[in-house]
Amino acid sequence: MLLTAFPISLTRNIRQRRHKKVAINIPIYQDKFTKDPYEDVHMKPLGAIPNHIHMDASGFGMGCCCLQMTFQARCIEEARHIYDQLAAFTPIILALSSASPVYKSYLSNIDCRWNVIAASMDDRTDEELGLSPLKNDEYKIPKSRYGSITSYLTEKGRKFNDVKIVKNEEYYQNLLDNGVDDLLAQHIAHLFIRDPISCYREKLNIDNENDTDHFENIQSTNWQSLRFKLPPPNSPIGWRVEFRTPDLQFTDFENAAFITFVSLMTRVIIYNTKLNFIIPISKLDQNIQRAHTPNAVVDEKFYFNKNYDKVGAPENIVEMTINEIMNGCENFRGMINLMYVHINKGCINDKLRHILAGYMQLIQKRSNGELVTNATWIRNFITSHPEYQQDSKITHSINYDLLSTIRKISNLEIFDCKLLPCIYICDQQLVKSKNYNRDKQEEIIAKNKKCVEIAIKYKRLIYSSTEKIDKCNWEIFHDEHCECRSVVDC
Repeated sequence: MLLTAFPISLTRNIRQRRHKKVAINIPIYQDKFTKDPYEDVHMKPLGAIPNHIHMDASGFGMGCCCLQMTFQARCIEEARHIYDQLAAFTPIILALSSASPVYKSYLSNIDCRWNVIAASMDDRTDEELGLSPLKNDEYKIPKSRYGSITSYLTEKGRKFNDVKIVKNEEYYQNLLDNGVDDLLAQHIAHLFIRDPISCYREKLNIDNENDTDHFENIQSTNWQSLRFKLPPPNSPIGWRVEFRTPDLQFTDFENAAFITFVSLMTRVIIYNTKLNFIIPISKLDQNIQRAHTPNAVVDEKFYFNKNYDKVGAPENIVEMTINEIMNGCENFRGMINLMYVHINKGCINDKLRHILAGYMQLIQKRSNGELVTNATWIRNFITSHPEYQQDSKITHSINYDLLSTIRKISNLEIFDCKLLPCIYICDQQLVKSKNYNRDKQEEIIAKNKKCVEIAIKYKRLIYSSTEKIDKCNWEIFHDEHCECRSVVDC
């Protein structure tokens, strides 16, 4: 691997600011023959702790892969609204997209990368961490510069800012004096409690009246779960919101599904401003940590506003499973249903509707546990490998077989019905089939459209009747009011 001067400078500056190397400690997965306590004796002087996998370089975090998406708003107020409303979904999507259970050749007891990269970019000194009294530094800082958001930006979100917001008081006052409201001012002033950790020689002396590079230097090295992005000067680019939590997936289809879901959610948020998904920042922080739990989609509960769509009703922040949040439960309309209602209002053709149904089926079935996350799939592959010794250790052979199989899945050479929805698998097999007939595919799409419309009408999505076709199932959304079946001549 070749490293350019930028990441080398970045990692060096983080070490120098901390006055020591980074210390990333991730709990190890305790299997039957895992050493207890497991200790990395060579790393103990550098901060390794028992029963944790220790990593001592920023590359362990910044080497992780993620999926990030940016949405442009029509104006600053719309961008602030999207930012606040999307926040509740950052831990939900983090859990659904989890794909990072292995570190340093050991199986860990977390499923996603977030805490790893947060620790790898943590440049706080002992004083800022609260480990020693403030003497040379100005603040105690509760989070790494890579972490979840600290405050909301709209009036609707003000009362949910229930954690102390550490901010640069001088910059905060300067912003207020120049007409910036207090919510946005404290958001910007919070960014400036950090020191620059990288800079370009040619950008040191610039015209700050016409160039925002000095601001972006700080903004772009505060890696929060959402990023509120200002318009660049002299550019047609507007106010934007970046959604930053998802792990990268095995296939383009899965990545497209998450991008589509979040994109549709932004549309729903924009076109129905009465919806309110905001939860207290303290609960949001808890949700981010819960998303790391192995198989969090099935085993964890997350704080969510159960009254998100009840205008005038008080917020009802309760713990719910991801299945309940996404697929709904008694007296609660799930997000998948909300997506379909929005899709049904749009003027889209049958082919696009069919594609969207595949994406929604992935999210729906991951949420209820019928499909597994990439992280769970990796765990199952490792623990069922004949060379695995139930000691949490991943050998070279296990690693090779794992990566080879993932490559085949990514290249659509093999399909796993526990990982990908049958609607997608059948589409791919149909296209590969020698008997592929585009007219027949259009006929199937038209039938699926009828099923989805009926399911929407009755405010729920029920999938049942399946037919076995060349070792794969074609599943359609179906309820007792719909008798149509789909048959594919693979």
